[in-house]
Amino acid sequence: MTPPVFGHGHLRLYLLSVLEERPMHGYEIIQAISDRFGGTYVPSAGTIYPRLAKLEAEGLVSKADDDGRRTIYTLTDAGRAELDARRDELDAIEEGVGDSVRRLADDVRASVSDAMASLRAELAAAARDARDDARGAGSGRSRSASAGYQRGWTADTADTSGATEDRGNRESSGTTEMRSESRAQLARAEALVADFRQEVRADLRSAIASGRPLDAAAVDELQSALADARASLTRRLG
Repeated sequence: MTPPVFGHGHLRLYLLSVLEERPMHGYEIIQAISDRFGGTYVPSAGTIYPRLAKLEAEGLVSKADDDGRRTIYTLTDAGRAELDARRDELDAIEEGVGDSVRRLADDVRASVSDAMASLRAELAAAARDARDDARGAGSGRSRSASAGYQRGWTADTADTSGATEDRGNRESSGTTEMRSESRAQLARAEALVADFRQEVRADLRSAIASGRPLDAAAVDELQSALADARASLTRRLG
């Protein structure tokens, strides 16, 4: 299990250091922390807002509405005094953040590497199956020709049998090609789904981090679009 990014009580002090830069609203704070981690860590709103509320209750930050649209958090004199008194501790936290960034980056690289290895394995398996199908079809044609020669068919019978065999070979070859194409398209479809998942996840995280709210309507729209796409594909395959 991946260890927590912040130790016990460290996020509280880290929030004070972020607000030392300037007053910010909640999503700006989330973005500022994400920027410090190079995008490898984006704290959730459920993590940040309760701690901001506690800091406000302790008188370390104050909040005010910005034209009734957003709540702006500001470091108070008491908050600045606590931050100044704990500079050494903050320096240690900053060093820990550097270690966390490297650890998270390693996790991201490992995840991407695993996904690419899985995709390569699936493509190799599809290619292997296609080669096996092709060899099986070729072997079947050789056995049919050998049996016809050994039985000493007449020219007329051989012509008739040859026409039948050709049709069978064409059907077998067509089936093999269809299976190979299907496997290739399956690998392509799985890669597209994986890319779509990663891109949508990145878009959602980026939107939240930049202060754009993610509401239920947007997620409902995504769910509906995915359901429609699946239904369309099911009808086409049916």
